[in-house]
Amino acid sequence: MSLVKENLGSITVEFTNLARLVAGVPEIEMQVSLGETYADIVQRLGKLYPDLVGVLIDCDGRTFLSSNMFIINNEMSDPVMVMDEHPRPGDRLTLVAVATGG
Repeated sequence: MSLVKENLGSITVEFTNLARLVAGVPEIEMQVSLGETYADIVQRLGKLYPDLVGVLIDCDGRTFLSSNMFIINNEMSDPVMVMDEHPRPGDRLTLVAVATGG
C-alpha cells in the first residue's frame, strides 16, 4: 500500500485584509490530494505561515478562530463552515478575516 496521496489538482488560496498582512502574500496555489479536507488546508496554511496561528487560525491548527472563514469561488452564499468537507480542484478559497467589535 502506497503512502503517497493521489494528487487531484490545485486550488488557489487568496489572502485578504489581515490574512494578507500576516501572510505577506496576496495568494498561493496549493496541490489538493484525494480526501483532503478544509481542515487539512487550514493546517497546511498554519505550517506555511505560522504567524496565522493564534491570529486567524486556532491553536489547534485545524480550525479558524471566530469570524474567519473561506469563501469558495467568490460566492458569499457559500462560506466554509464545516471543516471536514472537501475542496475541489480549481476552487478559489478566499480567506476572509471578519473584524468584530463592540
